[in-house]
Amino acid sequence: MAETFYGPIQVCRELGLEQWQLDRAVEAGLITNRDGRGWPAAVVEEARTRLPEIVAGIGGVPDVGAHRAAKALADRFPDVNITADTISELARQGLLPVVGDYKGHDLFCGRTLETFSDQAAVEAATRQGKLRTTDDVASYLKVRRSDVDHLVRAGLLAPAERVRGPWDSRSRASVCLYRTGDLDALLAAPEIDWDAVRAAAPGARSPLASLTSTHPGPGCGCPDCSERTYLDQAERQAAAEVAEVLDLPAGRSSELMLGGEL
Repeated sequence: MAETFYGPIQVCRELGLEQWQLDRAVEAGLITNRDGRGWPAAVVEEARTRLPEIVAGIGGVPDVGAHRAAKALADRFPDVNITADTISELARQGLLPVVGDYKGHDLFCGRTLETFSDQAAVEAATRQGKLRTTDDVASYLKVRRSDVDHLVRAGLLAPAERVRGPWDSRSRASVCLYRTGDLDALLAAPEIDWDAVRAAAPGARSPLASLTSTHPGPGCGCPDCSERTYLDQAERQAAAEVAEVLDLPAGRSSELMLGGEL
């Protein structure tokens, strides 16, 4: 009589497991991995006799993305406003392993999430890991938007992440997001006179303009410069289209461009 073999869906049905539980059990050596034909019926039956041990060994939380990971911790720490930013920050600090990815998004270790108990670390990560747009950064630092551009140009501030904006294509992510922890470090930097920066009048030259740039020029090829060039071109194009509608004289479209602070 020919030996019976099971595929993963059949094994899960026979043992009452979900796919992630079977995958983790195989990875942990709790269930013998299949060969080219699948799992022999004898292996499945043997695993059935150890099912409580297997379930205990694999844990109750699968490896999940940032939003589901945030929910898992939020249930344990209801007094903390945990978000996906918190999860990314915990991973950045080495407290939560990234174990894989799904469609380009990180998957975080379910076993670590299930046993994580350090509320102080969660609170710190929630604050330090909060991501802010460039306008939010300017508000947080109490400076002008152009001052933030100077900090980026000087290499004192770099985006932690880029996401797609409302007019971005699938392949472009033009919105820069910055960590609050990096902003706090900047505020504590002794080389920056924040009072002087904030005292600069609208349209006046910023004290940060004298910072040495870490970028050799528009053609340096780094993501920040490439993105700035792209946005400048888009802004000029939009201004030219508005000028055409308003029937402004040639050369006056630049008056419609945003900004103007030095």
